[in-house]
Amino acid sequence: MISVQISLNSIDKVKSFVKEITKYDFDFDLISGRYVIDAKSIMGIFSLDLSKPIDLNIHAESDDDASEVLEVLKPYIIEA
Repeated sequence: MISVQISLNSIDKVKSFVKEITKYDFDFDLISGRYVIDAKSIMGIFSLDLSKPIDLNIHAESDDDASEVLEVLKPYIIEA
């Protein structure tokens, strides 16, 4: 599992983020405070406080899959 922080501070960002990750068969979880939701659920994402960074857990099956996903999600990832 890989964890990164992302920012989804606009409706367009949420829509494009969900569109990108639904291409993958493995699971993605978003964690905000004590809430954990399926990152592929657009309704679930809108239940979170999107003004703050959100933790994304990527349950990739291999390092190659993880690298590919991280490259696709670069526009959303907050660099530490």
